[in-house]
This record gives sequence, structure tokens and C-alpha cells, in this order.
Amino acid sequence: MNRLRDTLHASTGLMPTDADLERALRDAGGQRTMPAPEDYAPLPGTPAFEALVDQLVVPESWMLRDPAVFTEALRFVQQRLAARPQRAVRILSVPCAGGEEPYSMALVLAQAGIPASRCRIDAVDLSQAAIARARSGRFTRNAFRGADLAFRERWFTRQGDDYLVDDALRAYVGFSQGNLLALADRAGLPAGVPAAGVLPPYDLVFCRNLLIYFDAPTRTRAAQAIANVLADDGLLLSGHAEAPSFCANGFVPVHTGFVLRKRIGPAQPATAMAALADLPPLRRRARAAPLPMAPHRPAAATPAPPTAPARRPAPDELLAQARSLADAGRLQQAEAACRTLLDITPDSADAWFLLGTVQASAARPHAADTSWRRCVYLAPDHYEALCSLALLHEGLGDAATGAGFRQRAARIYARRGGASA
Repeated sequence: MNRLRDTLHASTGLMPTDADLERALRDAGGQRTMPAPEDYAPLPGTPAFEALVDQLVVPESWMLRDPAVFTEALRFVQQRLAARPQRAVRILSVPCAGGEEPYSMALVLAQAGIPASRCRIDAVDLSQAAIARARSGRFTRNAFRGADLAFRERWFTRQGDDYLVDDALRAYVGFSQGNLLALADRAGLPAGVPAAGVLPPYDLVFCRNLLIYFDAPTRTRAAQAIANVLADDGLLLSGHAEAPSFCANGFVPVHTGFVLRKRIGPAQPATAMAALADLPPLRRRARAAPLPMAPHRPAAATPAPPTAPARRPAPDELLAQARSLADAGRLQQAEAACRTLLDITPDSADAWFLLGTVQASAARPHAADTSWRRCVYLAPDHYEALCSLALLHEGLGDAATGAGFRQRAARIYARRGGASA
């Protein structure tokens, strides 16, 4: 079992538990009798190894998951085309699961009137089965979530219980099976040398909700792989909870936490806490100078007009106010707003999560730990809080505790198909 796990980890970065590995072996074997786990070690690249990997990965996603990400991607593509009209924009989606992400990007491009000849999407996944599903372009109802599904009627054809993607979207995307970690060894190779189905450099890379399955050394390899194929002035769109891991390994945030660029210049300390402190929107900013006050002139006393009692803000308003203050870098005021909200609704998991994030940005890791643990106590499936706790403890040198939180986050992600990411 250990030998097989070591082979999987070295080749794919995956670190399955004994139970997950035994289940995957059973499912990969189908009706065949499989050798005992301690005696079974198929080599990477063989059909047996690929079948095992297919059972271990979690390829579930859905169309237009996290619309803000695609809004940022479209804005960047439009700017790129305006600045460089002579060449097409190149996009990489890795891992691409069953094709939901690259087809979503194609849909956004098509709706914006950008033809496939101006923007090419390479979609890569470790799983052969996922790539086969993506190429088929066939999706179940589960791939369409949310209230507004008008795009489904325009870009998909109903076939029984399934939906088939329009050929107009297929024209944007090419699918191939490949291993992201193999790209980590491409440092120093000239641009344009193909490997694992990709051809760098890319203007835009999607890499979301992957690093949660990796330990710290493998996250470093993954970040290096992305850096190797991303243009120096390109963008990386990461998962919200994974951005600190990328920032600890050569990337810097642009203007929102999930939009990143490669760091150009001297490397910074690669610690999770340093990365958390660097991430916007919760970064320190210079405090604005106070507005000048008019000179005081005494005035004749007049009766004060009657005033209506001040309305207490609703909890949602207080949470929005706290987030706005945090976005502006006003950490003390944001913390005060969080505590005002918690005085009213002490069981607000979102308020505890935001409070912990503010405290982490203020370099108060132990206070952040307390707040995030309170969040998880109130909402045990709070994915972002679990990921933040994992990063926090890994940055503090407590690898075992960090791994425990990371495994809990991975289980939630697997159970919900990324719904909290």
C-alpha cells in the first residue's frame, strides 16, 4: 500500500487515504480480482495506473462556476486583443475535469462576439475518463446550477436527459490528457517546446481547486509548473482558498484574491502567513489624511429639532460594511464592525470567518486561528475556513494540524463537487 501511494504521489501529487485507495482499487478492477494492495504497483502510463487515477480524482464541476472568475477572464482577453490585435490569445484550463470550465470560457467569449480564431483554449486533465467525457460534450442537469439558465437554451441541445454542447463552442477548445506536475520540470526550456498536450507560453491560465489535494512540496511543484507555461505578463486565475499557496510560491495578487501574476524580481519569504498577509482585498494601505476642520465659531443656542431614533443596521448590512472596510485596508474598523455584528448574531459563521481573515492580514495568527476555529465549530463544512486554517498552521510549522484541516476541506470539496470553492 505504501509503495503504491508513493508512486501515485510522485507521479500525480495525489495522497489518498488507505480507505480511498482500497475503494479506488476495487472500482478500477471492476469485476476482476485485484491483487492485494501491498502487492499491486502498476507503473505510471500503463492502462492499470490510468484506471486507478480515474477512480481517485474528483472531476465534478458545473457551467459558469463562480461567474466573477469568467468576468475577469473576459476583461483580460478583451484588453489583450486590443493591445495585440495581430495574434490570438492563448488560454490553458488545468485541470479541466469534464470540460465545464473551458466550455464556460468558450461560451463567455462567444457571447462577447470574440471568434474562435482569436482565442484558443487548451484543456488538460490527468484523467483519461474526464477527457473522454469532455470531448463528448455531453452534460447532465447537474452541470447547470443557478437561477439563470438562459445560456443553456442558446448553447446546448437537449438529448433525452442530457445536454449536448453546441459546435460553435467546441471550436474554441482542444482537449488532451496530461500531467500538470510534468510541466514543473520544464524550467529553462525554450518557449514553444510542446509537452503534455500544451504549448507555452499562455496568456491566461485557469488552475482552480487543485492544490487542496497536495502537500506543501507538491504545491510548490504545481506553482512552478504554472509559472513555466504562463507568460510573464499573463494572468493566473486560482481558487479563492488556494491563492495564498500560489503567492507563497512565486505569484502576487493583482486586484482580487484569485487574480494573480508571476512575481518578477527577488523572491519573498515563502510562508503561508506571509502570503495571507499579502493577499488583497485585506492588505494594509496608507491611512488617508484627516479632512481639514473649519474654525469653530460660537452660535446662538437654538432648540434642537426632534430627530428620529437611529435605525440599527441589519446583520447583512453590517457584514457588507465589514467586508467593505476590509477591502479598503481599514483593518481596525473592519474588526470593530465584525465584533459589532457578533454582538448581535454571535452564531454568524461568516462574521467569524471575516474576523479571522482580518486578523491574519494584521499578522495576528493566533487570533485568526481562534476565529476560524469558531467559524468551523458553527459551520463544520465551511470550506474557506478549513483551507485558511490549513494554510495558517502549515505556515506556523504545524504540518500535522494543517494536513488535518486540508483533508477535511478536500472531503467537503469531493462531497459537494466544489460547491463551496
